[in-house]
Amino acid sequence: MRRTLRWVLSLVVLIGTVGAAGATTGAATAAEPGGTDVAEASDTGGTNSTDIKDRLLAVPGMSLIEEKPYPGYRFFVLNYTQPVDHRHPSKGTFKQRLTVLHKETDRPTVYYTSGYSVSTTPSRREPTQIVDGNQISMEYRYFTPSRPQPADWSKLDIWQAASDQHRIYQALKPIYGKKWLATGGSKGGMTATYYERFYPRDMDGVVAYVAPNDVVDKEDSAYDEFLDGVGPRECRTRIQDVQREALVRREPLRAKLAAYAEAEGYTFKTVGTLDKAFEAVVMDLVWGFWQYQPAATACGTIPDAATATDQALFDYVDSVGGWSSYTDQGLEPYTPYYYQAGTELGSPNIGQPWLGDLSRYGYQPPRNFVPRDIPMKFKPNAMRDVDRWVKHNANRMMYVYGEYDPWGAEQFKPARGAKHDSYVFTAPGANHGANVAQLVAADKAKATQRIQAWAGVSSSSGKPLAAYDKKLDRRDVRKEQTLRP
Repeated sequence: MRRTLRWVLSLVVLIGTVGAAGATTGAATAAEPGGTDVAEASDTGGTNSTDIKDRLLAVPGMSLIEEKPYPGYRFFVLNYTQPVDHRHPSKGTFKQRLTVLHKETDRPTVYYTSGYSVSTTPSRREPTQIVDGNQISMEYRYFTPSRPQPADWSKLDIWQAASDQHRIYQALKPIYGKKWLATGGSKGGMTATYYERFYPRDMDGVVAYVAPNDVVDKEDSAYDEFLDGVGPRECRTRIQDVQREALVRREPLRAKLAAYAEAEGYTFKTVGTLDKAFEAVVMDLVWGFWQYQPAATACGTIPDAATATDQALFDYVDSVGGWSSYTDQGLEPYTPYYYQAGTELGSPNIGQPWLGDLSRYGYQPPRNFVPRDIPMKFKPNAMRDVDRWVKHNANRMMYVYGEYDPWGAEQFKPARGAKHDSYVFTAPGANHGANVAQLVAADKAKATQRIQAWAGVSSSSGKPLAAYDKKLDRRDVRKEQTLRP
């Protein structure tokens, strides 16, 4: 997450419990559901079936970008007109991109967001395979091209984004009338959680993967404790040695970064200097290693810090963290994330005592990664509100974490008990790509059974209802350069 370590998790606290309820009502009023039944009765007693594309485009505010073929499905890339401010819908709109992976209207629907941009390539998230359903995928507001022009950044918060999801749900529920599940990984898992907090009547269940929960932004000891004990001691020591050696060799490595930046046309106006960008990448190294590397094989790939050449160190740091991460060009696509990390979500700040006094800047805050002409003010109650709600009110919510993923150091803890039907699972040996398939057998069977039950389908085998598709179900961890969830 910090690969933006400074996370995106900062709930819009514009709302207390009462305020959230009032805001929810306002957003519901703004929605304009559309569409027709799958089949309409004709005057002669037969039916006139309507093509799914026509039904989608009959939704007020919906427009087609393109349709892409995929065997067994229809796949649409669409725009949907949303209010910039759901509290004041008359004050401007923007087009929000979404995709529809359509199977059948009589199947359940999985509602997915990564919390970032939306992929326009057909893909299927794990719950969609488990329930053999349709999938609606939404681009998070302010990620291009789903950004109002001009952008009023004060309207980028977790409640406004949840209200985007709510309006899309209202618009498409008349078409996809069966059960709906919300899902997402990392920032997407956070997004699914916030959506459930503000609109708890929309979904029939939530499956959130590797969702960070930075409740108190200034208290990050859980991350330090995690990094002190994660994985084999030898592995921890080796990656720490490489990180330290990179700072010891700051001058020759920084010269390599300068040459690299000049060759690629990279600049450093947002972060301020090349030296700050250099150190930010190195400071991320330990976190990024455990977030993304395959635990079974990664330790053997770490170079020996004492004997490695400057080029070997430079190349290894690049392979884990990416030297372009804190360039203007690397930061710009993720400005919405860093903005949210510095206004609501919070971001981890790890101590890294093994670096001694080699660090000049420490863990830099999200403010350093957002252009200065965008004002930011942190709202400390946003995440506390969500955490409190999940602990006491969560129903049919499932969290899946990876044993070696630093983002799981602070987890959501949903309300327990049979009436809440909520769960937390940890996949052994897994990192930021943890999923149900990686759970131990008993947990995998339990999780699969509950997901299918929430979706109103079932399987006596306890396995996904749809066969694995190597293209559609490819779920490699999306490696974000810079620590971000």
